Amino acid sequence: MVKVEINGQVVEAHEGDMLIDVADDAQILIPRFCYHKKLSIAANCRMCLVEVEGAWKALPACATPVTDGMKVYTKSAKAIAAQKSVMEFLLINHPLDCPICDQGGECELQDVAMSYGDDVSRYSEGKRVVADRDAGSLIKTDMTRCIHCTRCVRFGQEIAGMKELGATGRSEWMSIGTYIEKSITSEMSGNMIDLCPVGALTSKPFRYTARPWELKSHTSIAAHDSMGSNVLIHAKNNLVKRVVPRNNESINEVWLSDRDRFAYEGLNSEDRLTQPMVKDNGQWVVVDWETALQVTVEGLQTALNSSQEVGVLASSNSTLEELHLLQKLARSLQIENIDFRHRQTDFTLDETGFHTPLLTQKIADVEAADVVFVVGSYLRKELPILNHRVRKAVVSNGAKAIVLNPEALEFNFNVTHVNAEQGMLAELAGITRSVLELANQNTPDWLGGAQSTEIQKAVAQNLFDAKNASIMVGQISQMHPNFSVIQVLTALIAQCTSAKLNILPMTANEVGAHLVHFLPKSGKNSAEMITGDLKAYINLNIEPESDFTESEQAISAMNKATFVVNLTAFDSDIQRDYADVLLPIAAFAETAGTFVNATGVKQSFKMAVEPQGDAKAGWKVLRVLGNMFDLEGFDYTHTNEVLREVLDNQVTQLDLTSISCQLPNNNNDTAVTLVSPYAMDALVRRAPSLQATPDADAATMGRG
Repeated sequence: MVKVEINGQVVEAHEGDMLIDVADDAQILIPRFCYHKKLSIAANCRMCLVEVEGAWKALPACATPVTDGMKVYTKSAKAIAAQKSVMEFLLINHPLDCPICDQGGECELQDVAMSYGDDVSRYSEGKRVVADRDAGSLIKTDMTRCIHCTRCVRFGQEIAGMKELGATGRSEWMSIGTYIEKSITSEMSGNMIDLCPVGALTSKPFRYTARPWELKSHTSIAAHDSMGSNVLIHAKNNLVKRVVPRNNESINEVWLSDRDRFAYEGLNSEDRLTQPMVKDNGQWVVVDWETALQVTVEGLQTALNSSQEVGVLASSNSTLEELHLLQKLARSLQIENIDFRHRQTDFTLDETGFHTPLLTQKIADVEAADVVFVVGSYLRKELPILNHRVRKAVVSNGAKAIVLNPEALEFNFNVTHVNAEQGMLAELAGITRSVLELANQNTPDWLGGAQSTEIQKAVAQNLFDAKNASIMVGQISQMHPNFSVIQVLTALIAQCTSAKLNILPMTANEVGAHLVHFLPKSGKNSAEMITGDLKAYINLNIEPESDFTESEQAISAMNKATFVVNLTAFDSDIQRDYADVLLPIAAFAETAGTFVNATGVKQSFKMAVEPQGDAKAGWKVLRVLGNMFDLEGFDYTHTNEVLREVLDNQVTQLDLTSISCQLPNNNNDTAVTLVSPYAMDALVRRAPSLQATPDADAATMGRG
């Protein structure tokens, strides 16, 4: 440790720490534009110039390491003069757009200009103008406002891993742009909006809809993947206007994926279901809640002559409280056909038990891996925040990334692609055999004795030599017809190499669904429910036409049923064809609840805005249904009471290595298709800005 004196205040710091960080820790303000704690040091704005005793000129605090005995003055005449001069230069070409600029009220340039700028400029020449280029449906550019801090450029190169923005020209003609006009396509591009200290890059969906000081901020949890990113919901007049990241170093740091940032647009979709409706002689009629619930109870009671002919299906983006009450309602009515795994096709492991998908290491610890083996996953699109951690492991810590997919997909860091010409399973089996040989373990009879290829042996050797390997099994694997075999093979590899096995949950509350046992213990799974002839269905937050792998089969099953009730936030022509009752429930931001993230962390959140129209919180609707069926234990008054019932529940982890499997004789990778990250749930499917991006089309996603 060294001692540094700043404005007469003695502080301790680690030798080599940058002066601006030491000052921040001591709560001593130094103005800055280009500096950001998560980005590399550029020192190109010069706004953080300070006086250092013994230095003949002012030094940039962001690029000056501290030394023992250093004396620094941030408010001396020399420092103030330097800062004012820099401010004057920055304002020479900056337009007076503040009254119409979306950044107004939260603009770093505005704030610093108030402290360090002059009332009158000495500059009388005309200001420069920079032509704007279309950056896509998410970011609005006004590059005349740009002050060349290069935060966006460094973010693209260092965090997003895509060199989409850069500086062209020199001096007065320098500008930030894409060089060749094209959209910014990173799945985390919205973070450039947060990083921009001026109004050069602003949110296109948020543009001209509200001023920052008009917004009410509510803490919440992102609802579209299993990371559980911490967010702030900004609302005005009971409408969500934007979603921004909330700092949580153990989960999302200061970043947010575009899916979590812009999906809120779906809340104001024309498809919102705002009133209860029932089908009367083939015609839809708007009714009050009492009537709709009574029709629901009567319809289910008719079907409940045989409880095994009723199916209960839910989205695992529903809250923990909703899922718990729905399964409790179903089981109280002797219904065991309960499931949420609509994109999964292989349920072989269910015969042994239910294996909860989990990230078995802390999210931040992924950065410390020395080998990351990705099996059946387009990690970059499926879980952008986790992919960012893997990228840090590769780029910053020198980890080796190995990817096994049915086809080569574009990652934003260097990876070794395992060519899966023989199919994912054949390649994975060969790698497993090699690992078992290296570990002097017996090869199970069902794994066969074929020789491993050189590339399979090389992958096995990398995993075996690793000190801190991590295996990531993703969505492509989970949709594979032999998902159970993939789980067992990766478990054998993990056991022999001491690697962390992470079978990644995809949705916001997939772990929570396992936690409350929203699973068919003795009933039919979701695939069986849409192939059998069930008489009735209770659907929570699902749209079979989009949420099932076998969507046509699912719709056909619904149409054949005699009674279908949908608890949903959205209306559609397809569900009007098969449903008999539509119950409007609150969507994201409109209800309190809890999500359990990929590592098993429970994160509760409160309602940010009131539900639209006559919609009600889903857990309240289920509570009332329980009471109307005269069931015990449905007298809740708050989500906390529901949550307390499941706090002691434990997820299930099977000993996968003890399970025998059967390798298929053919390559069935073609049965798996990519799912767009912007088609994962009903809300994101209705966000027009996301649907206008290249990633909305799974057919072209990740293929250049």
